[in-house]
Amino acid sequence: DTMRRVVRQSKFRHVFGQAVKNDQCYDDIRVSRVTWDSSFCAVNPRFVAIIVDASGGGAFLVLPLHKTGRIDKSYPTVCGHTGPVLDIDWCPHNDQVIASGSEDCTVMVWQIPENGLTLSLTEPVVVLEGHSKRVGIVAWHPTARNVLLSAGCDNAIIIWNVGTGEALINLDDMHVDMIYNVSWNRNGSLICTASKDKKVRVIDPRKQEIVAEKEKTHEGARPMRAIFLADGNIFTTGFSRMSERQLALWNPKNMEEPIALHEMDTSNGVLLPFYDPDTNIIYLCGKGDSSIRYFEITDESPYVHYLNTFSSKEPQRGMGFMPKRGLDVNKCEIARFFKLHERKCEPIIMTVPRKSDLFQDDLYPDTAGPEAALEAEEWFEGKNADPLLISLKHGYIPGKNRDLKVVKKNILDNKPAGNKKSDLINAPKKAADASNSQNDAKLDEILKELKSIKDMISSQDERISKLEQQMAKIAD
Repeated sequence: DTMRRVVRQSKFRHVFGQAVKNDQCYDDIRVSRVTWDSSFCAVNPRFVAIIVDASGGGAFLVLPLHKTGRIDKSYPTVCGHTGPVLDIDWCPHNDQVIASGSEDCTVMVWQIPENGLTLSLTEPVVVLEGHSKRVGIVAWHPTARNVLLSAGCDNAIIIWNVGTGEALINLDDMHVDMIYNVSWNRNGSLICTASKDKKVRVIDPRKQEIVAEKEKTHEGARPMRAIFLADGNIFTTGFSRMSERQLALWNPKNMEEPIALHEMDTSNGVLLPFYDPDTNIIYLCGKGDSSIRYFEITDESPYVHYLNTFSSKEPQRGMGFMPKRGLDVNKCEIARFFKLHERKCEPIIMTVPRKSDLFQDDLYPDTAGPEAALEAEEWFEGKNADPLLISLKHGYIPGKNRDLKVVKKNILDNKPAGNKKSDLINAPKKAADASNSQNDAKLDEILKELKSIKDMISSQDERISKLEQQMAKIAD
């Protein structure tokens, strides 16, 4: 009994982390150098997406998971933004749909072909315009289809119905300073945010009101993070006044004092928390650290229990975290990270070693599946629903995804009052035909010009890479 008090029993005490062999990494990728504290990487059971450096705009790579090894410089990218991409997020209900937020103040939603890209993708399914400054955060709703949240440096949070391309909720007066991150709760009825004013706010987005807030969550001036846990509590990372990294656990019903507060070390990288609601484990990846620390959250003191640290030699530029349904249950894999280096992406696999070959149901309770529990309209009308769970007993087989279709509802409403629907119908057909052929000619012209610019850029790219090689030779 005394022993038990000293060492807490947990099946996750001996989680074993291992980087994959070199030939299973994604090599020769120019990972984005933008100074922004997002994770730069998003993964799902089909694809890994990585924000990359791009000349004259913003781009990210989307690679099928099996496409490991050296990635050719000419590999197609998703490149419709005119400024650097700052954040990307895969839709939880469709493994071929990804959203991106950029310095160009827009959010774009993309449909990736089933087997990956064969040509660069420049046409998003929909462009969401409403922010007046760069958009640094995008986050899909966990249970409602086509509901997307974005947060920008205009301190506004906008919640979109992607299916109609409309902004339905605009929370533009709740934050007086930069928003560091936004997290949905388990059923998507609330969000919590961490902001530069050192406050953590819990917001009911549909009522557009702040339900709870805590000032000086962490005293230090450096960026914080706040995420919802499955039980409704909030986990935060930040810095103390002495610049030590801290983590804390809060009950939003009483934010006076934290349930738990731990000091960690004096490194200055922002701690990005990745949370697994099925096992209640939080993995902390510091930007610029070369380690991943993990903790188990329980309801017995000290509530946040340190489990172990996975260490490697190279610092991480960013990190992707695979949803549970993308893991290999036969290998007792409980987490998989995609660690970004300067020039490559390296998967790291976390397993709980077990002697038996049978399905370990204590490691894999039913997990959130790819089906949405609600439609966007139902959620906006006030309905809530928990994620629809699936069993991983026989592994997860990705099904067919339906294409994302955007139906712009209010195009006619935006027309000047004179143009009533009947006027539009009776408008002379000839004029329409003439303007159509004019438009086609213009379009052809623009497309030709675009192609010549693209050709020029790619030849310049080749020239630059040759010059870089010559420079390298001289330097050697």
